[in-house]
Amino acid sequence: MNERLKVTPLGPYIGALVENLTLAKPLSDSQFEQLYHALLKHQVLFMRNQPVTPVQQRDLARRFGDLHIHPVYPHAAEAEEIIVLDTHDNNPPDNDNWHTDVTFIANPPSGAILAAKLLPETGGDTLWASGFAAYDALSAPFRELLTGLRAEHDFKKSFPEYKHRGSEEEYARWKLAVEKNPPLLHPVVRSHPVSGRKALYVNEGFTTRIVDLAPKESDALLSFLFAHITKPEFQVRWRWQQDDVAIWDNRVTQHYANADYLPQRRIMHRATIL
Repeated sequence: MNERLKVTPLGPYIGALVENLTLAKPLSDSQFEQLYHALLKHQVLFMRNQPVTPVQQRDLARRFGDLHIHPVYPHAAEAEEIIVLDTHDNNPPDNDNWHTDVTFIANPPSGAILAAKLLPETGGDTLWASGFAAYDALSAPFRELLTGLRAEHDFKKSFPEYKHRGSEEEYARWKLAVEKNPPLLHPVVRSHPVSGRKALYVNEGFTTRIVDLAPKESDALLSFLFAHITKPEFQVRWRWQQDDVAIWDNRVTQHYANADYLPQRRIMHRATIL
């Protein structure tokens, strides 16, 4: 039996299409190792025609590590580790900004697995950007300036109070999440724990300020970094089809979910790997 995965890069810096595997079945050690090393190299992987149940998606994600349970998003009935992102006119998307998932916790997720369950006729693409490529493109003096700086990441920046006053239960869940997730600091530049490569680690979704700088300096620097990291050169864009699955390295990427499909509906399932 041929267990060799076919991995086709989608660009010079980020993204690859993976073929010759079935995610609904447990992967062999050889298949998982190939998938893992492809992820380290390409940062985000895409697989077509992969109908997976929430339990199958959870079990695949557990091969990579323990799973995060999100404080405010709803989850699949069969598996609380699987977030259900069901967006439509009455629940408009809140992830149409460049963000790295869950950087508001002390040890943010290492990765995520996203499965397409219901798609609009057109639109709803997701874009990923490489923190490696963005860092490498900076001049040496600028990289030196960023070294050692720390930035604050705040849950409330992406989950503001006014968006969570829908019901008493939702508001109570939001208040508890705020209480449990106060703002905290991460380095502006982080090294990948496996490869050691450096990547920019600020994102518009959660990063509020660089604490080592004066406020105006912080604003100017973050404004530049947010624009720089999302240059098209550092990106891959994925046009979803039913039952597509994406896996990404959350430590060195950020992503943007296009909100161009309303009033149509879009349902995605996400497992978040700690």
